[in-house]
Amino acid sequence: MEEVVLNSGDTAWMLMSAGLVTLMIPGLALFYGGMVRVKSVLNMMMMSFGALAVVFTLWIIFGFSMVFGDSVGGNGYIGDVTEFLFLKGLDNSEALIGTIPAAVFIAFQGIFAAITVALISGSIADRAKFGAWMVFAGVWATLVYFPVAHWVFAFDDFVAETGGWIANDLGAIDFAGGTAVHINAGAAGLALAIVLGKRIGFGRSPMRPHNLPLVMLGAALLWFGWFGFNAGSAVASNGTAGLALLNTIGATVAAVLAWLIVEKLRDGHATSLGAASGVVAGLVAITPACAAVTASGALIIGVVAGALCAMSVGLKFRFGFDDSLDVVAVHLVGGIVGTLMIGFVGVEVGLLNGGGTEQLVKQAIGVVAVLGYSFILTLIIAKVIDLVMGFRISKDEEVSGIDLAVHAERGYELTDNTQGSVNSASKGV
Repeated sequence: MEEVVLNSGDTAWMLMSAGLVTLMIPGLALFYGGMVRVKSVLNMMMMSFGALAVVFTLWIIFGFSMVFGDSVGGNGYIGDVTEFLFLKGLDNSEALIGTIPAAVFIAFQGIFAAITVALISGSIADRAKFGAWMVFAGVWATLVYFPVAHWVFAFDDFVAETGGWIANDLGAIDFAGGTAVHINAGAAGLALAIVLGKRIGFGRSPMRPHNLPLVMLGAALLWFGWFGFNAGSAVASNGTAGLALLNTIGATVAAVLAWLIVEKLRDGHATSLGAASGVVAGLVAITPACAAVTASGALIIGVVAGALCAMSVGLKFRFGFDDSLDVVAVHLVGGIVGTLMIGFVGVEVGLLNGGGTEQLVKQAIGVVAVLGYSFILTLIIAKVIDLVMGFRISKDEEVSGIDLAVHAERGYELTDNTQGSVNSASKGV
């Protein structure tokens, strides 16, 4: 067997990719923070940072082992939690995974876990206890994300000998996390929104974003960070990474155009919020497919995702669930579109490229399995947390504002506090 040695080019790219993916956490915080009302901006941002703190800690202790350890019993459902407990054997400068240091791969994948949990928070803006959210983040990562990531990301003979059933037995294609990240988070967001119920005034009072420039900035940072998310999933500095990067741009710009056209035809206006949402919809949809389609296929995926996600925003009003920041419309719908479209436009395997229906069926099985598992487990987790400690803040706290009630802070200090200092100074105090 050929000896695996460290490749400095691959290592440099993956170091950069890990940094880019980490940038997505503050990017998401800004994106979500700008979309809520002024009285909730700090709490919304804290949910993203809190998810990172909890999930990455668990990732080091046992999460990496649950995802990339040898599949228990060889069944492809969960990795051996003891194999890399506290990263034993990997937390040194000599250990390699592929051609890069193990530490770099561990950090890269750990941020994937954290961003997935953070994405869910947008579905319950304005109304969740911060302590309950932190407990949920840890429990959900352990019982839902780590097992599903094992199914999707743990390939045989990469980190361990035996990996997950979707990656190896089913053969569904998910290059960077359409199922494990976006469908997983979207289904969880729907379940969580159902358990917590609607915000006070939902459907009656306007709940407009308080800071659209913040939303646009957050979307820009997410887009920039997504190059690490998608192209970094090649785990090498090579042509696959280059194709993933190109397709990430192509699908995203196509989705923006499609979303804005839907808005213009439906509402008479193309909005900045729509453009930012179109960016995220395109990024979500191309995530599973970025290395499996051509540039023209990426454009098709972007158009379909942008249009369908834009049209899906109204579903929460039709069906009566309060998904505050449209996690379902963007991440669940976008993730389904991107995952299934591989079965239509995937190179060689797609139906439109002469591949038949076999790959489409595999993609559909992956979608249903992850969606169903995440939705059902999240319902159970959320219900238990709600019974044990209460998941929702009080009505008075919600009306007055979650920032002040939970964090004792305001996002913006709008009163003028300088006059008192000036008067004191003039009196020689």
